[in-house]
This record gives sequence, C-alpha cells and structure tokens, in this order.
Amino acid sequence: MKPTAKRIILELLSASDDHESAAASVVSAGKLLGITENNVRVALTRLVADGTLELTARGHYKLGAATQALTRQVTSWRELEKQVRRWDGSWVCVALAKVASDDRAAARRRDRALRLLGFRALERQVAVRPDNLDGGVDALRDRLYELGLETSSLVFRASDFDPATDARARRLWNADRLTASYHATRERIDRWLVAVTDLPLRTAAREAFFFGGDVLRMILFDPRLPEPLVDVAARRALVDAGKRLDTAGRRIWAQLIGMQHGLVITKEHHDALVSS
Repeated sequence: MKPTAKRIILELLSASDDHESAAASVVSAGKLLGITENNVRVALTRLVADGTLELTARGHYKLGAATQALTRQVTSWRELEKQVRRWDGSWVCVALAKVASDDRAAARRRDRALRLLGFRALERQVAVRPDNLDGGVDALRDRLYELGLETSSLVFRASDFDPATDARARRLWNADRLTASYHATRERIDRWLVAVTDLPLRTAAREAFFFGGDVLRMILFDPRLPEPLVDVAARRALVDAGKRLDTAGRRIWAQLIGMQHGLVITKEHHDALVSS
C-alpha cells in the first residue's frame, strides 16, 4: 500500500514532541516512501488552507487547533491501559441526536468518536460500552464531545438493564476474537523485532511504518473491555509489545533520516484525520 503525501505529513507532525516539523523533514520521509517532493508541498499548502495545519515560520508547519483533541487521543496510546478500572456491570449509554442526512462530515466525526472510545450500537440510536474507564460517564461525555460527538446527544449511565438486554449488550463485541488477536499480534511483534535486525535499513523503515501503524490502530480502536469479557492480561501484554515496537521504529527512522521522530506510532492519526 502506497502512502499519500497527506498521510506522511500528518504522521510526522503528530509524532514530534511539539507537533511541528520542517517541510524538508517531511519531504525526506516522503521520498523514502515513494512520494515526490512536489506532491508533499502541494499537500502542505492544501492542509494549511483547510485549517488542518498552521504555518509557524518559513518552511515550518504544526498541527492546527482543529486537530488537537484527536492528537491528544492518538498520542496517549501508551497510557490507555492505565485508564481502565474494575467493572461493576453498569453501562455508559449514548442517545444519539439526529444529524442532517447530508452532513457526512458530522456523521464521520460522530462515528470516529464512538469507535475510538469503544462504543457499539445497542439500538439504532443508542450506543453503549461497559462503564469501566476512569472518570466514568462524566469523563467519557467530555471526551466524546471533544472528539466530535454533537453535544445534543445524551450521555448517561445505566445500571438496570433487564437480563436479556444486558446479555445482548455483552455480545456486541466478539470477545473471543479480541483476545485471540491480542495473543497473535503480540507474537507477531516479537517475531518482527527479531527479524528486523537482518533487514536493510530502508526495508526496516518501511515495515516499521506499516506494521507499526497497524498495531497502533488496533490499540487505539480497542474497546478496552473489562474482565470477564476479555483477557485483560493479554491486552496489556500486547500494549507492552507495541511499546517495544514503537521504540524500535523510532530508532530505525532516526538512523535513516537523522530525526527523533517516531513515524511508527502515528498511522492512526492519519487515518482518523483523513476520514474527518
């Protein structure tokens, strides 16, 4: 899969500590991944025009204010497991407000916010998730609104589902498949970390870009379900392996283009922003 200029730009900027980068750095990364300098510079101009980026100085760009909430969510992936608490069997519910049928951008923002925070549709206009994240419903409400859920949607806690509805809610996620994916992906990371030492540097960088992005997407969109729905220990082991992969990817890219940018950790930022 060939990346786009927009993708390279957003990944480099979201990876840097201050979410800022020189155009020359982006151009260098683009060349490695098959994107021409002209395509990169055209994309930079368009991203500034639509407010995704801001020009801070000649040849230097940073993420715009509109992307800040999403950037915080993406770059906090290492800490997401620390936000999980013991589940008491209650649910956080979202009663979705009506969105104009022709407002596709609003629908995409809503869908992205719900998916990033692990919600699934229980009814046509009602999404739910276990109430097992720190801060409970109040914190989730704030984060949903910040990530793009319309504020006219109601976010509340429910603890009295009838047995049939509770059982149906628990089946909204394929828990067995999730647990199996934790084990399989962790094992794949371990194998790659051994094999990468024998790869040419450019090949290693490309693989880190794509494989690291896939792992990040998996972690970011994981619903962080509680016990007994999934094997929480297996999920935590996956996140730990993802951190090792991230560290390896940062070192590879630093060697290749002389920058301390972790391109491997930011693929999901691209995916989420491009779909917004």
